[in-house]
Amino acid sequence: MHTQQFAEHFNVCEAFLPINIATGANDGDWVSLKGYSECTILFFQGVGTAGEPATITLEQATAVAGTGAKALAAITTVYQKQAVTNLQATGTWTKVTQAAAATYALGVAANGDKAALVAITIHAEDMDSDGGFDCLRARVADVGTGPTIAACVYILGGPRYTAMVSAIVD
Repeated sequence: MHTQQFAEHFNVCEAFLPINIATGANDGDWVSLKGYSECTILFFQGVGTAGEPATITLEQATAVAGTGAKALAAITTVYQKQAVTNLQATGTWTKVTQAAAATYALGVAANGDKAALVAITIHAEDMDSDGGFDCLRARVADVGTGPTIAACVYILGGPRYTAMVSAIVD
């Protein structure tokens, strides 16, 4: 019998709440990986406008205030689900690989009109730890003129300590 719960293994933090991502830049909150070995960025968007796909950009910093922010060119593998109306009939992930980059665009430009769920996992060792970088955030640029509702959360895993620590403080 299993007695451990999800919240005992993972810390979930808000990047940004559901918002129309066609209204300007959408900067996620910063989280610290000091107490965790990995962070999965989970981006969820509703059906948007054709020709206006979302682009997710990752940044790293030396503090949760965004100190010394710079690109985090560590996106090599992405798992996504996309569908024309909703994801209720999309039961499996599609694995997408790319050369290491700080950005990931949700498919070709014509795919902006699809619902999507995207998972990008970053490991603590992917960051510039020699430079003191241990914080990250996800950003999604303005997608264009058509409304697209989206949200983004961080799922931090591999706690380094017995007691889970906050990921929103240094």
